[in-house]
Amino acid sequence: MKHVHLTINLTVSVLREKKRFVAYSPALDLSTSGKSFKEVQSHFTEIVQLFFQEIEAQGTLDEVLENLGWTKVKKEWQPPDVIADSISIPVQLCHA
Repeated sequence: MKHVHLTINLTVSVLREKKRFVAYSPALDLSTSGKSFKEVQSHFTEIVQLFFQEIEAQGTLDEVLENLGWTKVKKEWQPPDVIADSISIPVQLCHA
């Protein structure tokens, strides 16, 4: 089996939810949590590694990345471009 080596820069949002930290990357649609910023970074690194190992082992790397919006440029996968880190969206709620 051919092994693929990727070096990628992912945009990862880290949020604080009460006493936990949550990390999420839209480029992989993956998230995890931890008790501290350092722990959530470690957990996120681990799940990204497991994610890529699993899709490589299943032979679905190209299919999965294409479905997530990645593009192949000169034989290297590029994640989707981040357009905005955050935007304000007005929401109207109607109470019954």
